[in-house]
Amino acid sequence: MGWMDPFSVLFLFILTLAFLWKRTNFWKSSSQKLPPGPCPLPLIGHLHLMDLKRPYRTMLKFSKQYGPVFTIQLGFQKIVVLAGYKTVKEALVNQADAFADRPMIPMFEEFEHGHGIVLSNGENWKVMRRFAITTLRDYGMGKKTIEDRIVEECHFLIQKVESFEGKPFETTTIMNAAVANIIVTILLSKRYEYEDPMFMRLLNLLNENARLVGSPSVTLYNMFPALGFLSGGRKTVLKNRDELFTFIQATFIEHLKELDVNDQRNFIDTYLIQQQEEKNKNQSNEFFHNENLKAVVENLFGAGMETTSTTLRWGLLLMMKYPDIQKKVQEEIRKVIGSAPPRIEHRAKLPYTDAVIHEVQRFADIVPTSVPHGTTVDVTLGDYFIPKGTHIIPLLFSVLYDESEWEKPFKFYPEHFLDSEGKFVKRDAFLPFSAGRRACAGETLAKMELFLFFTSLLQRFTFQPAPGTSKEDLDLTPAVGFTTPPIPFSFCALPCS
Repeated sequence: MGWMDPFSVLFLFILTLAFLWKRTNFWKSSSQKLPPGPCPLPLIGHLHLMDLKRPYRTMLKFSKQYGPVFTIQLGFQKIVVLAGYKTVKEALVNQADAFADRPMIPMFEEFEHGHGIVLSNGENWKVMRRFAITTLRDYGMGKKTIEDRIVEECHFLIQKVESFEGKPFETTTIMNAAVANIIVTILLSKRYEYEDPMFMRLLNLLNENARLVGSPSVTLYNMFPALGFLSGGRKTVLKNRDELFTFIQATFIEHLKELDVNDQRNFIDTYLIQQQEEKNKNQSNEFFHNENLKAVVENLFGAGMETTSTTLRWGLLLMMKYPDIQKKVQEEIRKVIGSAPPRIEHRAKLPYTDAVIHEVQRFADIVPTSVPHGTTVDVTLGDYFIPKGTHIIPLLFSVLYDESEWEKPFKFYPEHFLDSEGKFVKRDAFLPFSAGRRACAGETLAKMELFLFFTSLLQRFTFQPAPGTSKEDLDLTPAVGFTTPPIPFSFCALPCS
């Protein structure tokens, strides 16, 4: 299809409005008490009020005005935002089933067509999630086998950092590669060198998509899908997805050549064997097809790399910003572990280090709006009625920065996780992995990676801003995207004396 003339665009636009008008009529006609919110403008809703680069900040402001359950409208899309720990917990944990769906979002629909785990619903979601969690456990998630693998990767990462010999470098690519190698071990039973061009390309595709999915361009496409041909962000996301899926497809074709039921080497082997078993049962093989495999591998690859790597980069930035905290962590590691490689068993003996890692996760708040939820039934939350099929945003930003739950929410303050005797304490409002039915499937793995990578790096290096940059110059403003990484920064890693 070539470029459309303005009249065709207008006609499409009016058709979209008519369709969306029908969909939103329920909200107009319902006699039930619906969540409040600012008065929307025709066509654009609250678009004029939103910070499109960092919408979670606008949502937090609205929650102060309209309470913990409120409505915003983007285009014709009604969205109910849940703010504060108590409200988010009530919805995602206490009424877990009612809030367990994903909503219909054009970019999500187009990206995976209801396949995989992260963006799927119903039976497909249940089957794929159950299979993924069981198989990840079988391949060592939360066990010593994967711990050994992370410790080995820490060694490669340290060697790489040492190779810069104290000169400034930027860490995004290296950190992504180190963390991605752990999930790649589980998926493909191999590791890549950090400079491998194909590996670099895959990591860049995943990174770019995480940024673009939260960009103003894609937000506008989700509001007005009929104008999708104007969205450069949407086109790039889909192009990147096609390239990722082509790689995954080629990889499992290779696996099919060497498949041995009695020697399952990795996640993809297990999936392909399950696929054969389903076919042998003469079933239609509703779930274990290649489209689901591509989507599940992409989900695990993306989620298993981007979030953990981003958290670790925040950790290093915060250690440079607060060198006294960095020093305390290093002293605790030196006292408890010495020069031996850190292991998970050390965590209980390193309360301050553990508190710092938790505070990095809280403060960095890398998925501030969470992945959106959808209601599976009509539901009442607090005083308000929320219809089935409503787009829900559990605002994790408002949970991790909840002023009624944290002593100093807007400060980096490891003491949030320590009692008066310096012992580590768990906090109910610590929900960086979300909660309920849709909580992060790889939480156990991520926690293990964060602890081992962070302590291994701090054991060996002191991190300092690049020459000419003071700690005051370090910018803690998050970058724009669906996840919120730090703005890229260079630094020096000096060997600990």
